[in-house]
Amino acid sequence: MGIVYTATRDGWIKRRHKNGTWQSWKYIGRDTLLGLKVSSAGHILVCDAQEGLLKVTEDGVTVLASHVNGKKIRLADDVVEASDGSVYFSVASTKFGLHEWFLDVLEAKPHGQLLKYSPSLNQISVILDNLAFANGVALSADQDYLVVCESWKFRCLKYWLKEEMKGQTEMFIDNLVGAPDNIKLAPDGSFWIALIQITAPRLNFIHKSRAIEHLLATFPKLMKWVMGAYDKAMVVNVAADGKITKGFDDPTGKVMSFVTSVLEYDDHLYLGSLNCDFIGKLPLTTSTD
Repeated sequence: MGIVYTATRDGWIKRRHKNGTWQSWKYIGRDTLLGLKVSSAGHILVCDAQEGLLKVTEDGVTVLASHVNGKKIRLADDVVEASDGSVYFSVASTKFGLHEWFLDVLEAKPHGQLLKYSPSLNQISVILDNLAFANGVALSADQDYLVVCESWKFRCLKYWLKEEMKGQTEMFIDNLVGAPDNIKLAPDGSFWIALIQITAPRLNFIHKSRAIEHLLATFPKLMKWVMGAYDKAMVVNVAADGKITKGFDDPTGKVMSFVTSVLEYDDHLYLGSLNCDFIGKLPLTTSTD
């Protein structure tokens, strides 16, 4: 135990050992690796935006789910495993792939899903549909519910798995100050959420005219300026009741920007970014609250 895993844009799954050393563990060979999770059996579950849900072991790579209801899974994003072996993973968009994600922003229609993979049956099913860029999912400490991010609506939903609430959906947290991009359960039962620093006013600006949308679709590099995601970084801690308790940010992006994942481990936060070539490590000693 004590190993932290990460996927990189050069196609590797790398891991950090307890002594601080990094190992290039498995080479997948694609730049489409996103969320991952160590399973109870010890293998790694990986969301590949190109291939779907993967199982990675010392012996190799197996595709667990590439299609659902006869359609290819286009943008698998984040994954969790329940104690009964069920695997839940979010699909950010059923229409656009990883390298066209900005088109999902421009279209502003809900193409996301929450899927369930049952290993014992080798079956894949749709749990939630029509989600607004569902790029993060977490399981509560008691495993009674899932929390799934809806980035372009600046909120996270709660989906109940057990008891009389099973199958029902309700709001977990709304009106976030950024677009939630990945959520992780903390050791104390709270959740850490990475917030992309795009705001509702910026999205409204994008959608104010078809001319602006067409311009951004034609010249996608302009999205970097419009969104502002490369300018700063923020993560927040949200209690099980949906209330923000603390947060950390880099308001100028001097150290890190475009942080899209956060993991609490051994009294530190580990931060992943789409704009940095390193993993950030932040001690949990100060906060902005």
